[in-house]
Amino acid sequence: MIAIIGGGPGGLTLARVLHVHGIDAVVFERDASCRARTQGGMLDLHADTGQLALRTAGLESEFLAAARREGQDHRMLDHTGKLLFQQDTPDDAPMARPEIDRADLRDLLVDSLPAGAISWGRAFSHAEPRSAGGYVVHFTDGSLVEADLLVGADGANSRVRRLLTDAQPEYAGTIALQSSIHDADRTHPELAEMVGRGNFWVFGPDLRLSAQRHGDGSIGVSLSQQGPEDLVDERTDPARLVDGWDPRFGRLVQACDEPFVVRKIAVLPIGLTWPRRSGITLLGDAAHLMPPVGEGANAAMLDGAELALAIAAHPTDLDAAVAAYEPVMLARSTEAAKLSARALEMISGPDAAQKVLRFFQPDPVD
Repeated sequence: MIAIIGGGPGGLTLARVLHVHGIDAVVFERDASCRARTQGGMLDLHADTGQLALRTAGLESEFLAAARREGQDHRMLDHTGKLLFQQDTPDDAPMARPEIDRADLRDLLVDSLPAGAISWGRAFSHAEPRSAGGYVVHFTDGSLVEADLLVGADGANSRVRRLLTDAQPEYAGTIALQSSIHDADRTHPELAEMVGRGNFWVFGPDLRLSAQRHGDGSIGVSLSQQGPEDLVDERTDPARLVDGWDPRFGRLVQACDEPFVVRKIAVLPIGLTWPRRSGITLLGDAAHLMPPVGEGANAAMLDGAELALAIAAHPTDLDAAVAAYEPVMLARSTEAAKLSARALEMISGPDAAQKVLRFFQPDPVD
């Protein structure tokens, strides 16, 4: 059996592509059900990575039906309210990086799998190598399974990763306060109009405010700063951080109807590798956690698709499949992590607005 630990985009993509090729696998997910918790904000899936994975999974048309072309819009202002850059997406624009709600993507992948392919409420505890190869996998409820291949798709704080390397995520120097506004068009139409259909960024001297329209009508709001890990916490008043800014931005923060949560951006070392071991591998954030600037989920989904294709090419020799998969995945993810690190640096610091403007190379806005 192939045991996939973690039902995120990467693990589910792996299971789906294996299913397309007639290979059984089980995803073990700690959530009690698909609706056990919210799935977070939006994902922009790139044509050459996340969308390629969905094409490999035979789910391109379903994705395009659920994706939001207009989510590619960008508006960028400074803290005084001056518009610096605006990019609206034409109705006939290519779906190069459309947005999709994480929940919609998860539903799409879950619904594509046969009954029994996901075992809900199964939190990974530890695993022991079998003398005959593979692993005995233990779960926190006391149950266990025997796996010919154990795949760690269990995210940033992966427990499976500990079987391969001692590397752990490290704070990347950026911390954020995050919340949301529900039903924004009805409850705060003027703020919804200001944010627009896609991504909305405001750059201050030492703070970045970002907002993003979600497919369910809500707006995600984030306040990000560089500094030590204790720079802000749950007791921080988010509105105080935008004192002196254009008053509209204070109203946007105050309109949030969920408690602000603290998110510390963490990363794994770029270029992380591990000694190859029989019967086990990693994908996604478990293998290459990078800043959340649009590459991580795409990389995870392509990991899942490529690992499945390697297994389909070596169905009777899973170690050969892993040997074909890991070097390609590690080289590709190293480049994606470098790109993500550069993107985080670009949107950080007192000159972030100028750096982002140079990247987009827009015509000047009067």
